[in-house]
Amino acid sequence: MEAQERRELIERRILSDGEASFKTLSQEFGVSEMTVRRDLELLEQSGSVRRIMGGAIAAHGTAVEPGFDARALVSAREKVGISIAAVGHLIPGETVVLDSGSTALAVARTIVGRGLGLTVVTPSILVAAELHNEPNTTVLVTGGTVRPGELSLIGAESVAAFDRYNCDVYIMGVSGVDGKRGLSDYSNEEAAVKRAALRAAERVIVVADASKLGRVHLTNVALPGEIDLLITDGPADHPALVGLRAAGVTVECVPSL
Repeated sequence: MEAQERRELIERRILSDGEASFKTLSQEFGVSEMTVRRDLELLEQSGSVRRIMGGAIAAHGTAVEPGFDARALVSAREKVGISIAAVGHLIPGETVVLDSGSTALAVARTIVGRGLGLTVVTPSILVAAELHNEPNTTVLVTGGTVRPGELSLIGAESVAAFDRYNCDVYIMGVSGVDGKRGLSDYSNEEAAVKRAALRAAERVIVVADASKLGRVHLTNVALPGEIDLLITDGPADHPALVGLRAAGVTVECVPSL
C-alpha cells in the first residue's frame, strides 16, 4: 500500500470512528507505530485530525461520539482509579449529582458497598440501576427523554429537574478538557443537562481519563473557572492540566491501577 493511500484510509477511519490509537492503526495497516505517528503528523498539519496521548481524534467539530460500549472499554482500568479518588472526596450523607456516561457509571460502581448514605440525583438510567439497592441511599432520576444507546435522560424535563434541587457536589463526566476553553461535549442536549446540574451544585468534580485531555468538541459545557476539582490519570504536565491549574482549578492525577 502506498503511503498516501494509507494516510487517506487512516484519515477516513478516524473521521468515521472519532478516534483511534497508535497501536490499533499500526496493527490494522501492518506498519510500525512510528510510521503511524508520522502519518498522523502530516494529517494534523492538514487540519483533519488532532494527535493526543496514545493516538489521534477527529479535528474540532468533526468527531462523531463513539458508542457507550466502546467508551466503556477505553481506559477501563484507569477509570477505576479515577472513581476511587472521586468517591474519596464525598462526605457521608451528601446530596450528589452523578452524571451519565461510562466514567460516571464507574463512580457509581465504586460507591456500592461503602455505606455513604448518599442522596443521588442522576440523569442516567444505568447509574440509577447500579445504586437502586444500595442501603440508606436515595436515588432520584431526573426524568426526560431517553437517549438511545446512552440510556441517559435529556431534554427540557431533565434540565428543569435540577431547578428543584440544592446539591452538595456534582461529579461530571465530559468528552473534552482544554486548559483555555474548559469542558466540551459532542451533544448539545447532553451539554444542556450538564450545565443545569452544574448550576444546582455547590462544588464540581470532573472525572476524565487521559484520552479526554486536549480535546475540544462542538458544544461548550463549562469554563475552567466553574470547575473545582479535576481527577484524571493524565500526566501532571499535560498542557490542558497546566492551563486548568493556571485558572485556579485543583488537579488530582491518579496512578493507573
